[in-house]
Amino acid sequence: MLVLYGWKGFKNNKTIDWLLFGLFAALGILSKYLFFYLLVAIDVFLCYMIIKKKVNFKSFFSLIPFFLVLLPHVIWLTENNYITITYALHRIGTGDQNFLDHIINPLIFLGKQIGILIPFFVMFLFIVSKVKLKFNIKDKKLFFLICVNIVPIFLMFLTSMIMGAKIRTMWMTPFYLFMGVFIVYVFQSKINLRKLKGFVYTFLILFILSPFVYAYISITEIDKKTNYPGKEISELVQKKWDKNFTNRIGLVGGDEWHGGNLSYHLKSRPRWDNILEDKGNIILNSAEEGFILIGDSNILVKICKGVFFKVENQGICMIGKKK
Repeated sequence: MLVLYGWKGFKNNKTIDWLLFGLFAALGILSKYLFFYLLVAIDVFLCYMIIKKKVNFKSFFSLIPFFLVLLPHVIWLTENNYITITYALHRIGTGDQNFLDHIINPLIFLGKQIGILIPFFVMFLFIVSKVKLKFNIKDKKLFFLICVNIVPIFLMFLTSMIMGAKIRTMWMTPFYLFMGVFIVYVFQSKINLRKLKGFVYTFLILFILSPFVYAYISITEIDKKTNYPGKEISELVQKKWDKNFTNRIGLVGGDEWHGGNLSYHLKSRPRWDNILEDKGNIILNSAEEGFILIGDSNILVKICKGVFFKVENQGICMIGKKK
């Protein structure tokens, strides 16, 4: 929707299109912060259009819904110590890189992205009679498609190079949504519809094979996060809590995965904090509200002043007002 109304805004320069562009830009960022890379890519095209005097001040109307929709989230971020941003930085392993990471990690990122796109290129070869590139720099449609397809990949590669960060392979997959449009537009005169049968067969094989492969991995590798019984563990914790304590659970401590699952599934929706051992020990001795700490069972069994038990190789310590 962002790309659609971005293009409609560039093409027709109508206020409604720019307002919708700003709305979907904000909703995109709320869905995943990496959406920002697509916005930057479209801004590259916007700068080009402003220089060419193809758009005017109406494009800035997009900022109105953009900031209005994002404002509550920005307020929430500031009140919660930018937890989602620090979590993202933790996921890409910032802070402990060496010089080689700035070279190796970008190359690994690029190699994996090429690997993901191999099935796409295989299908592409079935429908073209001759692979011959011919770019027209003045073609604004082509430049727009380059911006939304190629620029985000380049920006992510640049990020990995500058920060030495490990970019998760699947983070980039949403950016390939318009790759088909880009390829068809570039090679439209070379597409041979008589070769479409091979394309369809290849597509169907990949389309059917991929969910079966995913299902096999999910069933056989039971230690994956997709199989983590977060809801069931939370129900067990809630029953033990109701059996032993009278107050509500107000705080969950532990790492973002185990503690976060409890925070999400427990009835009272307690807040979560990544409490370290020393900080957790203080709270365990002076908790005024219901508190649960999940983590290493060997550590928790020694410091827990309340009800302790183990579940799924994790230790759980519960502190509250006993019945």
